[in-house]
Amino acid sequence: MNRYSKSLVAATAALAFAGAMAQDKELLLGVNDSLTGPGAVYGLPQANSVKMAADEINAAGGIKAGGTTYKLRVITSDDKANPTEATNSVRKLIDRDNVKYIVGFCCSGPTGAVASFIEKENALMLVGNAAERSITARGLTNLFRTRPPADFTGAAAGAFVGKRGAKNIAVIGALDVSLYAQYLEAFEREFAKSGGKIVAKETFGLRDRDMTPQLTKVRALNPDALLVLGYIEPAAFVYRQAVELGMKIPRYGFTSGSEEQFLRVATSEQMEGVWDLRPTELTVEALADNAKTYVANYTKQFGAPPSPSSPYAYDQVYVLKQAIERAGSPDDPKKVAAQVGKVTIPKEAVMKYLPVNGTMFDGNGQAYTSNGAFQWQKGKWTYVSDLPSEPVAYSQFLRSLRK
Repeated sequence: MNRYSKSLVAATAALAFAGAMAQDKELLLGVNDSLTGPGAVYGLPQANSVKMAADEINAAGGIKAGGTTYKLRVITSDDKANPTEATNSVRKLIDRDNVKYIVGFCCSGPTGAVASFIEKENALMLVGNAAERSITARGLTNLFRTRPPADFTGAAAGAFVGKRGAKNIAVIGALDVSLYAQYLEAFEREFAKSGGKIVAKETFGLRDRDMTPQLTKVRALNPDALLVLGYIEPAAFVYRQAVELGMKIPRYGFTSGSEEQFLRVATSEQMEGVWDLRPTELTVEALADNAKTYVANYTKQFGAPPSPSSPYAYDQVYVLKQAIERAGSPDDPKKVAAQVGKVTIPKEAVMKYLPVNGTMFDGNGQAYTSNGAFQWQKGKWTYVSDLPSEPVAYSQFLRSLRK
């Protein structure tokens, strides 16, 4: 090959490389979540999982749509588990950072605040751990949620506890928070079908740490079991202080949370036997191999195990990837949102989703995971069984709530 030919080949290769590079574009992905404050136990692991998913997608070549490759750049914003902060956070992402795709959303209060105005924005909102029913009850076309509503799980939990023989249950929880109130309402309805009744409803605040007054009242009623509803830390104090007060009754809860998070408050011995009746989430023995890979990669990257609810946000990123590929471009969030409603469960998904009519999301923008019964056994949460769940029936109920 002569010098001219070599130069021509080199120039052609350079142009081809430049053309390929020119096709790569940056796609902004906003994360709104509770990175500080009481919701950080849920929000920070979600934000970490979004970053991990984005890194994986970029390392694998990015999102390829319409002949263009898009590499994700994550912009993270803290809503401090506060509705006003969440509104400001999302407004910043949309108005100043020019973000069209926003994921995360671990806590119901701030998520509900954003859901109240997101319909008017040229943006797509994917909700993770926030479980309050109204978030998807309106059927917004640009809002989708990967976690099932709290009452979808509460009904299954009430049936489970009733079959275990308890007849009189005392409840202690954050009952002024709507998602826990909805869980309890559904729980109570199903529990009553087996002849059970709630004999006490005691409330704690999300920042309360001394639960002995509530527990002392409850103990005087001599209930068969205790049901605890609330964030991880106050729930752990209830479990610990119940043991310290000598209450030897079954303890059920709806909290989620990793072993490490509970052990910051209670000893393993104090947690022994506690039940958590919640979506299956990240309990490896109940899930496919993706869960093992997720836990290993997350732990390596962030130096601590992921929280059970963190994959809700991780899965969102792969849902978005599939929808953009189906739409052929990320330029129009409305077209991408229409494709989110048609996506099948991504092969990379960690959670165990129950499809509705063959798709991951129903007509309300709601996905459903299996519900499970988990028990603390010898220092860790152990998957015991699935709880019977009916996503199609619940989907119809959710649609009936639209105004």
